[in-house]
Parts: sequence; structure tokens; C-alpha cells
Amino acid sequence: MNIENIEAFVYVIHSGSFNKAAEALYLSQPSVTARIKSLEQELDCRLFDRQGKQVQVTEDGKRFLPYAQQLLTIYQKGKLHINQRKSLLSELRIGCTVSVSNYIIPELLPKLKERFPETHYKFVTAATDEIVSKVISREVDIGFVRNVSHPNLQSTKFYEDPIRLYAYEGHPFLHNQHPTVEEIAEQPLVFFECGSLDWLRIHRIFEHLEQSPNIQIHTDNSEMAKKLVIKKAGIAFLPGLCAQQEIREGKLHSICVPETDGIFLQTNLIAQHGEHAEFIREIMTMGKSLFEANPRLPLTV
Repeated sequence: MNIENIEAFVYVIHSGSFNKAAEALYLSQPSVTARIKSLEQELDCRLFDRQGKQVQVTEDGKRFLPYAQQLLTIYQKGKLHINQRKSLLSELRIGCTVSVSNYIIPELLPKLKERFPETHYKFVTAATDEIVSKVISREVDIGFVRNVSHPNLQSTKFYEDPIRLYAYEGHPFLHNQHPTVEEIAEQPLVFFECGSLDWLRIHRIFEHLEQSPNIQIHTDNSEMAKKLVIKKAGIAFLPGLCAQQEIREGKLHSICVPETDGIFLQTNLIAQHGEHAEFIREIMTMGKSLFEANPRLPLTV
């Protein structure tokens, strides 16, 4: 059955005449008539009664109309889907911070490849400011960055990662799950700081003390800080995402510090306004599903 014949049938009914249907379809009136006749032959029934210039839909035509409309709708949806797939990038360039590269992309990418199997992926790992610049200059298509806003970019919260105090196996704080800020300040500290404003809030919990906290090692690398804690070089405030594996293995332990409640590292997904909407929508959905399905991830969407 020819979809163009069905289209002509629906247009004739909605326009009320063969001539108006021909105009809407950019066809001649004889072409529309030929299509209707062809459809009537396929269905072995009359769809219209013709009385001069007037046409009346027959009972058979009325019964066939909802099916014809459904066939057209399905066809148009399928055509739209095919065109959308063709319009997708053959390569999606993604910029991301180190933490996203290490802990989120390995979980997210298999799902992304399953959803968009024809797309290839190129990743660039850099600091937030550099990724923002690359998205603006279209060197990358989308970016995972710290919480930023820019008038030229669409920025959407992807997840929040709580900052917590972590100690190694055997540390005295494991028997004192609610140490005071004074007690924490006396301990050797490995201080990881990524430049986010959230780290200023960590500094401020020590501001009221007469003596500065005992920061023995300062680093901008969370993996380095984590491994130093495991090696008992000190304790550290870390984003929960980087410590999840070691928590499961019993190498690190989270210590309750009420003063740090509500301190998060927020990661946003950025892109040029109105661009790559399908990818962004799917990534946001996948992220929500990933975090909800894995209760070990210390995140909030």
C-alpha cells in the first residue's frame, strides 16, 4: 500500500475537496484523483461518492480514516526519528574535569555507546576554565565542569559530591566517630584543594581556632591525597566519589564532621545554547539512573 495514496485520502477528507487537497500537496488535481482511485482498488471499495464538484466520504471511507491517520502518524514519526539519527554527530567531543574522567565517564560511556552506537567519542581532560573556553570556541561539544555560569552557555547541574573527612584503617578516629574541629586540627592533614569555592568553607571550619590546622601536605590531586591517606601520611577531606572503592575495600573510613554537612562539589554539564540537546537529555537521564541505581555513589542529582 502506497503511503502517498493514504496521504491523499486524508488530505481530501480534511480539505473537503480534491482541488484543495491538490493545492496542499503541491500536486495537480488529476494526480490526487489517480491516487484515490489506486487506493480504492487496493482496498476494493469506494472511499468517496462524487457528485459534480462535491465529494462525500462513504461509510467505508469513514471506517478507514482512523487507520489511515494512524499509518501517517507512524510514518511521520519514523521519518523524523531517521532524520534525527542522521543529524547526530559522528564524533562527540567531551571535555571533563579529572574527577569526571576518573569516576563518572567509565560508568557513563557504556550506556552512552549503547544509546548512540554510531557515534564516536573524544575526551579532553582539563580544568574547568579551560573546558569552558573550549566549549565557547567549539573545540569540544559539551563539557563536565565545576559549578559555573556563562551567558554564552547552557549550564545544568549534573551531580553534587559531598566533601567528607576520611581516615585510614586503624586511625584513632575510628573509635571516636565524632571528633571535634580542635581534635581534627591537631592531626596530620593531607589537604586536597581543587580551587573550588567550596574548599574555602573547609578552611573556615578552622578559622575560630587559635592555632592553624596541622596541614603537612598540600595537593591539587585527589588520587594523590587519597593514596597518601591510605599510606597513613595523614587524614583528608575528600570528595566522596573518589573514595567509594576504598570505602568498600575497608581501606578508608568516613568520619562524621557536622561542620562539613552541606558542603559539596557540584559538577555541571555545559554546551552552547540549543546545541546537542538529544545527547544532553540522554546524559542527564543516564546520570540520574546511574546514581539512583548505585546507592554506594555518595551523590545527589
